[in-house]
Amino acid sequence: MTDQEPAAPDLAEVQRAYGRWTAAYVDLFDGAEKASAEDRAVIAGWAAGVRGRVLDAGCGPGHWSAFLRDRGVQVEGVDATEAFVAHAARAHPGVPFRQGDLRMLELPPASLGGVLAWFSLIHLDPAEVPAVLSRFADALVPGGALLIGFFAGPSLRTFDHRVVTAWAWPPEQLADAVRAAGFDALRTASRTQPNGRVVAELTARRTG
Repeated sequence: MTDQEPAAPDLAEVQRAYGRWTAAYVDLFDGAEKASAEDRAVIAGWAAGVRGRVLDAGCGPGHWSAFLRDRGVQVEGVDATEAFVAHAARAHPGVPFRQGDLRMLELPPASLGGVLAWFSLIHLDPAEVPAVLSRFADALVPGGALLIGFFAGPSLRTFDHRVVTAWAWPPEQLADAVRAAGFDALRTASRTQPNGRVVAELTARRTG
């Protein structure tokens, strides 16, 4: 990050920003059918290979949690924004949702078959991401699956996300962080959106 770039937002700033955006965000995104066909295919394909309970880490209004539930996945959603959790619980009954900070989640060791972190790490300071990834790794069974959605770029830097400042990662740099946390990074892929922003996904499995 250069001296001219903004610092990563703290959790309270992210909560306030998404709290203000909740209604608009729900209108835009709540319902997997509103997502791109590519996103649906990536998440469905990943879920088909998961065995065990899945954590939707940073679930927002709960649409991907519901998408996974509809495919027979036992899933729990967690998000830092209270308004998202309240909406998700109303809109998607049958899925447990709770409020929580991904940096401080209490997750029993080897209790999960998969973790979905779909564009939920983008507001974290990069220095905080390795600890979050390690927390995910500890919670997964050996061979447990991780899927991360993120914004990609040629260098690690902030950009003006519509809600609050976010980070774009070079895919190989994020893959290195995933491997260092105890995963085998299996695959990264990226595609360019109509607005020119590059989005990417990374799949990995817990070693051991």
